Amino acid sequence: MSATRAVLAAMAREEWRLHSRLFGGRRFAAFPVFVALVGGLTAWALSTTGTAVDTVVAGAHVLVLLFGLQTGTVGLVGRDAVEDLLGDVTLVLHGARALPISERRLLALFVLKDVAYYAVFVVLPLAVAFAPLLAFGALSLLWVTLVWTFALGLCATLAGVALATRGRPGKALAFVLLAGIALAALAGVPVAAATPYAFFAAPSVGSAALAALPVVALVAIAGVAYDAEYEPPARTAGDAFAAWRDRLPGEDPLLVKTLLDVSRSAGGVWKVGFSAAVLFAVSAFLVSLAGDVVGVRVLPGVAFGSILGLTAFTTYNWLTGAEDRAVYGALPVETAALFDAKRRAFGLLGVPVGVAAYAVAVAWRGAGAWDALAGLALLLGVQGYLFGLTVSLAGFRPNEFLFDTVLFAAFTVGVAVPLVPVLVVGFVAAPLTPAFALALVAAGVVLAAVGHVLYVRAVPKWTERLRDA
Repeated sequence: MSATRAVLAAMAREEWRLHSRLFGGRRFAAFPVFVALVGGLTAWALSTTGTAVDTVVAGAHVLVLLFGLQTGTVGLVGRDAVEDLLGDVTLVLHGARALPISERRLLALFVLKDVAYYAVFVVLPLAVAFAPLLAFGALSLLWVTLVWTFALGLCATLAGVALATRGRPGKALAFVLLAGIALAALAGVPVAAATPYAFFAAPSVGSAALAALPVVALVAIAGVAYDAEYEPPARTAGDAFAAWRDRLPGEDPLLVKTLLDVSRSAGGVWKVGFSAAVLFAVSAFLVSLAGDVVGVRVLPGVAFGSILGLTAFTTYNWLTGAEDRAVYGALPVETAALFDAKRRAFGLLGVPVGVAAYAVAVAWRGAGAWDALAGLALLLGVQGYLFGLTVSLAGFRPNEFLFDTVLFAAFTVGVAVPLVPVLVVGFVAAPLTPAFALALVAAGVVLAAVGHVLYVRAVPKWTERLRDA
């Protein structure tokens, strides 16, 4: 037991050390305060528009579930799933074979550490944000159910990682389980009753037991399925550089390398589509929520186009995931050429994926012609703007500023300033007139132009910083 406590404490210290060294101790420590402030303002704004508190709380549970799933994907999206989860994630786990603890226990401690760490660092300030809307007892219950929801998402990914260690049969079983849940929901089975939110809405022994069942089942699946001796099969790749270069416009070798990096990395180009699918689901939820709040038909083209434009950040994150500017230090490669390659790759990969997701949304929700046109313009405009904003703030490392409070705050404000007014106006503008649709099209063009200016100004800035690094 003492060894278990020591390892768990070491994991927690290392989590703090890693982030505080990346972003600075004070800036990292301020992140919970930022979450509480933004969450509180959002909850207050929704409540003042007439949104029911239960609806806002349900939305918080959905977001925390997605956060739990995303946190767990450190192992799921990796080609070598278990190695990614138990390898270089932390130094403690990297030394698994040298510690007098089994890998199964280390994996369990890793999950426990993540739940406890993020329960305090992210989920607690999010629950505190509801202080103006809920009594203390309900606030305490909200924190418990939000942590519970985060654990549900994390355990779902963990079960997927464990099943992946069983090869194709395990992956097939994971698909069958997901399909079964989806079909049950479509058939009218009250799947949501087996969630922590159902326990928050109606606390009882029965609802608690029902909400605990999925977590227990996922932990059991992970414990039974996980193969500690799993070794991913060796994979080889042919020399595809010339073929890719011949297919791409301009025969830019840096562009070819960028797309090859994405295609050969864990998950391949499919992870770009997966990110778009997650945002698609969030968009569908928000459109339904907004429809309930406003009480009129929401413009699906404007709503989906604006929100799906956020795929620009995740796509740029994938495009720069394997980038290391130091590799080019001894080569005659300009930093500006690298940024240009990322921009062209974004145009070839990120924009079509966003447009494809938008086309599905328009067909599904039955958007009118003017609504569809305005939404498409906003999609392209937000993508261009967000690409320029991300390059300006993060350079080649967009994934590292998410817990840097200053940069993340700047990013949040930069996204909210153009996006929130467009969404609010678009939600209350039904039916959309041709004049107003053209105004939204113009807004999309302006956003794209601002993104271009941000990008143009960011390239020399980052060139200078990387030269001095």
